[in-house]
Amino acid sequence: MPKFFNYCLIVISAQLALACSSNSVQQDSSLYHEIGGHEAIERIVNAFTLRIVQDKSILPYFSKSNVTHFKQGFISHLCDAVGGPCQYKGDTMRDIHTGMNITEKDFNRTVELLIDAMGDAGIDYQSQNKILKQLAPSRETIIKI
Repeated sequence: MPKFFNYCLIVISAQLALACSSNSVQQDSSLYHEIGGHEAIERIVNAFTLRIVQDKSILPYFSKSNVTHFKQGFISHLCDAVGGPCQYKGDTMRDIHTGMNITEKDFNRTVELLIDAMGDAGIDYQSQNKILKQLAPSRETIIKI
């Protein structure tokens, strides 16, 4: 597991560097269908939520969150990010995470929980990396720098 996690962090870092050098993130509209559409996204978010609840280091960041609101927002955000028919209309990542003082360590732990949740949801590694590529540009707006 640690080797895979390190690999994913390297992939995320490389993709983040590439994403930051371009003006927009290219979406792969087939990714939504590749992973199994809305049902797969719901499985990912449900598994992710369960993993957050079980993680004592990450759970405090969600102490003031409404679980239903979080799930609905993340489903919409993830659906939009993978080229699905959803259009995320929620708060920006900066607005959501301002004042949370998220450390790089905790951000990386949350990414690990998401990777594990995608595995729980039956998403293959190639598709997981494609999803992470779509989410990677928000990293610098989430981590307290």
